[in-house]
Amino acid sequence: MLWASRALVGIASASVAEAEELVTVPHLRILVLVATRGPVNLAAVAQALAVHPSNASRAVDRLIKTGLLNRRDAPDDRRHLTLTLTPTGQKLVDRVSTHRRDAISAVLARMTTDDCNALAYTMRRFAAAAGEPVDGDVPTLLWPPSH
Repeated sequence: MLWASRALVGIASASVAEAEELVTVPHLRILVLVATRGPVNLAAVAQALAVHPSNASRAVDRLIKTGLLNRRDAPDDRRHLTLTLTPTGQKLVDRVSTHRRDAISAVLARMTTDDCNALAYTMRRFAAAAGEPVDGDVPTLLWPPSH
């Protein structure tokens, strides 16, 4: 697992470089969180990133100011807000995800179909155990559709 994580960290680091001129790594984590989990509130961001709500609030405010996130009052309770990606924020997440998907595809192309299927099964279970959403189209954000 450590060998694989080293390879994945290398792929992730290279994909993050696609966004370095616009956001920090924690900011990118927020954008990906919103992209994968749909409209979320500030408490969900703080909880998912394991940071104090005030830290999450400052990061979200920066992303709003840079035009990557939208902040709206929740329709059922104006004391709460929902966060969604702006079109620019979505393009940034897409660019990073495409880079990551292409790099992972290159590695998978050197593996057998059976190995790819076994890996997909195991990684899905690993992601679920780590608390990542694994339902719907979320895996296609990073997993090449050809396997």
